[in-house]
Amino acid sequence: MTEPFRLVVGMSGSSGAIYGIRLLEILKGMPEVETHLVVTPAARQTIAFETDWKPSDVSSLADFTYRPGDIAAPISSGSFPIDAMIVLPCSVRSLGAIAWSQNDSLLVRAADVTLKERRKLVVALRETPLHLGHLRAMTQVTEMGGILAPLMPAFYGRPATLGDLVDHQVGRLCDLLGIKPPDELVERWHGPATH
Repeated sequence: MTEPFRLVVGMSGSSGAIYGIRLLEILKGMPEVETHLVVTPAARQTIAFETDWKPSDVSSLADFTYRPGDIAAPISSGSFPIDAMIVLPCSVRSLGAIAWSQNDSLLVRAADVTLKERRKLVVALRETPLHLGHLRAMTQVTEMGGILAPLMPAFYGRPATLGDLVDHQVGRLCDLLGIKPPDELVERWHGPATH
């Protein structure tokens, strides 16, 4: 039997909770991907503010869910094998904590472990505008091996709905993680149409 692709999903308190929820919805239908979820207290608030989801229902989308303060969780150790981690959405606070290894929460500890073990970490920052401190934290995470993927919608596929924008972004994040998204999720660029 083939081992599943083991993915840690961290949701922090930035705006854009729908991105993390949509990723979990998509992955729920992919038995080849095993999800390990950490939702920060601020993310729980943002879920309630921005969506019709209950945080407990979001947690039920994951295969495994951990409390943000559970520093003894399996994902806090490099000996626990994972394939990748994504922080979606990522607040500036979480970005800074990851950049400077401030391991006082499970989300940040799991990201730190991902980096130290040279595994793939995707950080989907949701903030604008950015000041120099933000840029330095982004540079620091990139220099440590993380992939910064700020949440920015694409319009070349002519999205008709908010859902189309979210799906495209989530599909592109799946690409970065090494997970093949469902074909209908991403409008692939094939060059300009000829007339």
